[in-house]
Amino acid sequence: MGAWGKRDDMLVHEWEPFNAESPRHALAGRLTTGVESFYSRNHGPIPHIDPDAWRLRVDGLVDRPLTLSLGELRERFAAREIMATLQCAGNRRQGLIEVRDIPGEDPWGPGATSTALWTGVPLADVLAAAGLRAGAEHVAFSAPDVSLLADPPQPYGGSIPLTKAISGEVLLAWGMNGRPLPQAHGAPLRVVVPGWIGARSVKWLREITVQAEPSANYFQATAYRLVPPEAQAGPGVGVSLGPVALNCDILRPDGTAPVPPGPTEVTGYAYAGDDRSVVRVDVSLDGGRTWEQAELDAPVSPWSWQHWRLTVDLPPGETVLTARAWDSTAATQPESPASVWNPKGYVNNSWARLHVTATP
Repeated sequence: MGAWGKRDDMLVHEWEPFNAESPRHALAGRLTTGVESFYSRNHGPIPHIDPDAWRLRVDGLVDRPLTLSLGELRERFAAREIMATLQCAGNRRQGLIEVRDIPGEDPWGPGATSTALWTGVPLADVLAAAGLRAGAEHVAFSAPDVSLLADPPQPYGGSIPLTKAISGEVLLAWGMNGRPLPQAHGAPLRVVVPGWIGARSVKWLREITVQAEPSANYFQATAYRLVPPEAQAGPGVGVSLGPVALNCDILRPDGTAPVPPGPTEVTGYAYAGDDRSVVRVDVSLDGGRTWEQAELDAPVSPWSWQHWRLTVDLPPGETVLTARAWDSTAATQPESPASVWNPKGYVNNSWARLHVTATP
């Protein structure tokens, strides 16, 4: 194993802060992603927290501010398990960089997407115990990991609307795939916001603040906002990212080595964020002129990806495999990455394309 218990063939974009994604083949055919393969997105050094000394504070527009140890959290509230996919807002950014350079941003491929079985307590139950006051509209999360990306440097944070926070599926999680949450993924406690970009699932949670406005933290007010191609990022500029856009990609073949021509199984994942599901995936071998419908797994959870597969007759030579998904609102993916290019490289949900070589 490599750094932070990750597999040796993780694609590491940065060592400090540690940012790495799984290779395609390690995600193929797996409903859940092992900790060793789960992508890691950080904005500052991974903190070391003493779980015995750690406390969670709940304050702001509440009737009864709370201070809870991990033991008290587990004793006072009923635990719940949720299968949920987390996806980085920069997933598949490499495809946008190929259109136009995006300086200072990591070239994420499709592996900044992973799925786990999370164990914790619903955030809604904790907020109910604290009692919500008039004017409450947003729930902000604070963490101790300090990022130099903000000027001046500041701890990581973000917020979600109250309507999402009390919906029942948002967890304060201490477990991942049936085991204690690892340090690299937010131990002793993290937020899991199913269906929303991974940036809102704040790790190493230390404070929850109920408030009237969204968080003023840099990663809510300035970063993780979609701005037009020629705009300059700044506080409040653009659209704050929340629910994940419909997306899919190809996992096998992985494009790293030649494959034999002839019948070839093509597999991948598709994911529709928020409370949408994927209803169809199509695959093309001729750039989208013709399509064949893939076999699609039924959703195991309202909040998890779906895997798909199709056997194609792969001709000798070079082929570009193309995939597109449709969701339960009848939306599909845009054709061109050029049409979704933006200065931060977020939300590349254009058709998935993979170059493969078939040799006898």
